[in-house]
Amino acid sequence: MAMGREGDRQGDLIVTWAEMPRSPGHVFYDRLQEVLIAGGFDPFVEKACQPYYAPKMGAPSVPPGRYFRMHMVGYFEGIASERGIAWRCSDSHSLRDFLRLENREKVPDHSWLSKTRGRLPHEVHETVFAWVLKLVAEHGLVKGKRIGVDASTMEANAALRTIVRRDDGRTYREMLTQMAKESGIETPVRTISFALIATARARSCRTRSGPARPTQRPRSPR
Repeated sequence: MAMGREGDRQGDLIVTWAEMPRSPGHVFYDRLQEVLIAGGFDPFVEKACQPYYAPKMGAPSVPPGRYFRMHMVGYFEGIASERGIAWRCSDSHSLRDFLRLENREKVPDHSWLSKTRGRLPHEVHETVFAWVLKLVAEHGLVKGKRIGVDASTMEANAALRTIVRRDDGRTYREMLTQMAKESGIETPVRTISFALIATARARSCRTRSGPARPTQRPRSPR
């Protein structure tokens, strides 16, 4: 499957999203959206996820920026269930805006969340999460050591390297683990082939010492 990309939003031909009745929005998510877009969040995420998608095979996927936005909603609101995240986003006009959905687009369902999580390794999830945390800290969305929809429910450690929920102490990685247990789809871990490491070291040694000399068999006595 090829990776979908977040393009410029286009209005519908008959009724535009701006003309639809909607809530005034959520102050936290509106501000977070501004920070993400200004910081180049979607290009950053697409570049990080590109190695895990086919170059040009099949229909484009839902943009990975939408996937990670849904994870932000789940983590900031304490929803460690992909079904719960999908339901929460479907039930809110302001969250549809945060996901950058067009008028006729549907919120991705829980099965899509599970499949995408099964495609992307833990390392990509944590890289994106750390990038978002650093960005929101720089723009003042972290008040002291706290962050979130309800500022009393989240706190960041002193080095701003992670966010821990105050109510249950859960980290983002633990949230991924809980999702894996519920869905039966594991979040993969990027592994390193020790055979490849050994091959690379052997090549490096040959480069430093020159090409290997052919061994000569001892001559048998006549």
